[in-house]
Amino acid sequence: MRSKDLTFHHPVAFWLGCTAVIAGVLAHLPMFTMAAPMHYHLAGMPMDNAMLVGMALVPLGVLLAAYGLMPRIEQMRRTLHAGRSPLPFDVADSVPLNREHWKLVTVLTIALAVDVMKPATIGFVMPGMAGEYGISASTAGLLALFALTGTAVGSIVWGRLGDLFGRRATILLSALMFMGTSICGAMPAFGWNLVMCFMMGAAAGGMLPITFTLMAETIPTAHRGWLLVALGGVGTSAGYLLASGAATLFEPTYTWRALWLLNLPTGALIVLLNRYIPESPRFLALAGLEDQARAVLRRFSGGAVVDVPDVAHIGDSAPADVRPEKTGLRRLLRGRHARITLGLATCALAWGLVNFGFLLWLPANLVKLGIDAHGSSALLARSAILALPGIAIVVWFYQRWSSIRTLVLFIGITALSLLFFFLIDLADVRVSAVTTIGTVALLLSISGVIATLIPYAAEIYPVHLRSTGAGLIAGCSKFGGILGAGLGVAGMFEHFMLSAIIIAVPMAVAGWMLARSGIETRGHGLEAIQDVLTTE
Repeated sequence: MRSKDLTFHHPVAFWLGCTAVIAGVLAHLPMFTMAAPMHYHLAGMPMDNAMLVGMALVPLGVLLAAYGLMPRIEQMRRTLHAGRSPLPFDVADSVPLNREHWKLVTVLTIALAVDVMKPATIGFVMPGMAGEYGISASTAGLLALFALTGTAVGSIVWGRLGDLFGRRATILLSALMFMGTSICGAMPAFGWNLVMCFMMGAAAGGMLPITFTLMAETIPTAHRGWLLVALGGVGTSAGYLLASGAATLFEPTYTWRALWLLNLPTGALIVLLNRYIPESPRFLALAGLEDQARAVLRRFSGGAVVDVPDVAHIGDSAPADVRPEKTGLRRLLRGRHARITLGLATCALAWGLVNFGFLLWLPANLVKLGIDAHGSSALLARSAILALPGIAIVVWFYQRWSSIRTLVLFIGITALSLLFFFLIDLADVRVSAVTTIGTVALLLSISGVIATLIPYAAEIYPVHLRSTGAGLIAGCSKFGGILGAGLGVAGMFEHFMLSAIIIAVPMAVAGWMLARSGIETRGHGLEAIQDVLTTE
């Protein structure tokens, strides 16, 4: 580890781990290429010795690389306690955007696009997989369930690791797991795909809150809000575009397996770009790495921070009467943060129910409202196009008006849209224009909710809890999706009015809780936000 910049805590271990993961994946390719005459049909074929060795190398490499990214014990102990750093973050927060900021934004957008691309690929993989393995569509649907469960677990676990290992380390570890899960492209059994899909989901779920956390702690205050929201919108759109483009280019020739194998080069791309992913200066200061924190501050201040004073370790410099607070999930449910956490978690859970439950069943329910199947698909497509410019509206509101009011506004619109569908069905309205209005409002509002939910979580928590908090909220949104999928199987969403009103209630409750307990983050430095939370 260089004194002026942070690379790796144990670089030899990290790069050996990367090499082992790559070697483990490449060991699967001979069997894949030999199946070319059979149109890459591998179902039921026995694994050769090279594949078995490769399967052992992948987890070994991930563990070795994780050790390479792991801070030393004394540094990890420092991250277990909160302390106010005397470094001049306010100076770096007041500078204009410069080249270093834009490089970081570009790399994190690429990382988020790759992150979104992985689970989005599942929809393109499932039909071919079901045909090759000879399984039903419902059995193939387990793939999505395992992936969604993985994202929920990964968001929480990776969020915690982000506050222990660092933001940069967890992003790279997530990328390594992407690379390892590419061996699904050569798996002869469906069960192995389920295991690897869970791991892929865990990596994908973990990267989302970490990228927002790193962005929030590095971008100047004046630009933090709109860039956070734009990162989510652009990264998500690019991810779905990459998934559909890859399916169009590679699936006809190399079957669905090629979409899994792409995890290797896309994950490796993030690792290769690691030099443009700095560690958060706030995390470095918290971990007692003041030299590295000063180096990152100078790099991103554009010369504004000419001489950052040399300070003692954070734990030593804290006033004697200040008692450090421990980190962990339980800290999110204490003090003023408890009410905000409950409001954000309730909102995330309700959003998952809408996105992975109500919306999935909406086409079938539109048919019940008198719109034929073709007309239903056309209406949804038209509504999605009309709602697309909404991301620009969300960015403008979040940056120019208010962060918390924007979040509450779109939560309220979501609840009202659900009530609108309840009234349509209750009044037996069968007018396409009316249904389009409700669908556009719902698509726009849920896009606004998720576009502001994680950015707000990344701003509202203190540095020692920021990654954990953002991960918890992201995990709740995925858990809402799992619950929505289960309720869908149970038949709840077949009852249009019932499902609409049931989901509208927790969404409205979340809006009420956040309207009462949430605080404004727009235009305020991260340390100033924490001062408000600790003094009220």
